[in-house]
Amino acid sequence: MTEGTNVKVKAIQEGGGAGFGRYRALCYGKTSLGYALKAECITALTGGMPGAAGLFLRSRLYPCLFGRVGRDVLIGKNVTLRHPRKIRLGDRVILDDRCMLDAKGEDNEGITIGNGAFIGRNTIVYCKNGDIRLEEGVNVSSNCTLFSSNRLTVGAGTVIGGYSYLLSGGEYDYADAQTRFCDQSGMQTRGELTVGGNCWLGARVTVLDAASIGEHCVLGAGAVVVKPIPSDSLAVGVPARVVKSIRAD
Repeated sequence: MTEGTNVKVKAIQEGGGAGFGRYRALCYGKTSLGYALKAECITALTGGMPGAAGLFLRSRLYPCLFGRVGRDVLIGKNVTLRHPRKIRLGDRVILDDRCMLDAKGEDNEGITIGNGAFIGRNTIVYCKNGDIRLEEGVNVSSNCTLFSSNRLTVGAGTVIGGYSYLLSGGEYDYADAQTRFCDQSGMQTRGELTVGGNCWLGARVTVLDAASIGEHCVLGAGAVVVKPIPSDSLAVGVPARVVKSIRAD
């Protein structure tokens, strides 16, 4: 079982304080009231602004919200940012319309996205006290989900097809008959998840907790990876199995 929306519901319910205090804790973490208000104003005024004017204003105003921002970063319409001070963007990063970056956690590093990376429309990249690192040139297509309550790393030049799901941690304890799933943290993990560089994951690929993928691999559409895949492999199926070596001579 995987981490679900009940974690966010619980965060709001247990946030304490007034309604805005809970909202501020969920969206911005341990930041000043002034920072939260500034972020609210910037996103309200420019977040949904269409066209070149919106791209220009967001490129000028959004950088003050992040932990670090490189040059020539483009941010699409209605991008959702949570705990943006723990989000670091390299040069020429593109965040397409309606994607979401959520770096929430008490003592994690958060999200780091390397130079030239692309995050597709409606894609969600989010942490539950874990870390996510996307290296240079990583291309994540639309409607994907990348989650970490441990550490998730995607190597340079890797392409992830639409509707794919990468999970580092986020499991429930089905052996605990005394605790309902909705009352569990959903943070159990068997280890870090690493996807090597120069890989191609087809559409709707699922990579489960600790099922790492080596360098220069191809995963066929719909594959479900439940155990490590060695480098230079073509793997397909449910569960994914290696059917061919693609090692270059």
